[in-house]
Amino acid sequence: MALKDLEIRALQPKERIYKKADERGLYIEVHPSGSKLWRFKYGYLGKDKRLAFGRYPEVTLAEARQKRDEARQKLRDGIDPLAERKREKLMAHYKAANTFGDVAQEYIEKMIAEGRADTATAKAGWLLEQLRPLCSQPIADLKPIDVLAALKRLEAKGKLETARRCRSFAGRVFRYGVATGRAEAIQSHSCVAR
Repeated sequence: MALKDLEIRALQPKERIYKKADERGLYIEVHPSGSKLWRFKYGYLGKDKRLAFGRYPEVTLAEARQKRDEARQKLRDGIDPLAERKREKLMAHYKAANTFGDVAQEYIEKMIAEGRADTATAKAGWLLEQLRPLCSQPIADLKPIDVLAALKRLEAKGKLETARRCRSFAGRVFRYGVATGRAEAIQSHSCVAR
């Protein structure tokens, strides 16, 4: 039988965790501390699994049902929602670990390993410092407009030649990111790579 919001609010903690079922695999777990957590129990490839949807009341009954329906749709499409969530978290960590600044620093280290002149590598480091607003952003998420905004900031200060050199350096970093599999196709950054 489907839960009602009034019933959920009235649920009191007990000495042990207990569950109150909604429908089609959705239930709320009530902890001794008083917290109420949404869960979705399902089977995939013969194994019982459960997926957490968040804490009540931050996640309302309607939102929990919507998340359940989305998970059920994925199951119908042959996708394990728990495995997909784990994959999304891994991708988020991967993107966060591959910021523009990290890739640029690796590119500069590659220049040093190749025996490029100290002045060239020092200049690359200085150019990276000029592009500081981009450094903390995942390289795969950057769009040409993001780079353009950083370059326009330099141009506004009258540093036209610095902006031109930064554009060239950013293009090399993006090409290196593509070559190492951490950025998308170079066409999306063509305004940067000129």
